[in-house]
Amino acid sequence: MNKEVGSSSSQYPVGYWDQLVTEKEAAKFLGYSVRALQNWRLRGGGPPFVKVSSRSVRYRRGDFRDWAHERRRTSTSDTGGDAPPSKLSLDD
Repeated sequence: MNKEVGSSSSQYPVGYWDQLVTEKEAAKFLGYSVRALQNWRLRGGGPPFVKVSSRSVRYRRGDFRDWAHERRRTSTSDTGGDAPPSKLSLDD
């Protein structure tokens, strides 16, 4: 069976991250309410979505996984910029 690695600790079937899921499934995965996803679609700032029809929205698993990954931080002062974090020097 062909498998691709989705993370270091789990394996997912080929194509798993390309599948489209409902907003309810996306909200559950991300730990937010469906209403939060709806607000993000209206105002911007949420994960990319696919507008299937005028009343139907889907999310690609890989898109909301990547969106969450891009927002990972190492501390509350981490702004997420490209600059490497400053390191404390023990020589000072």
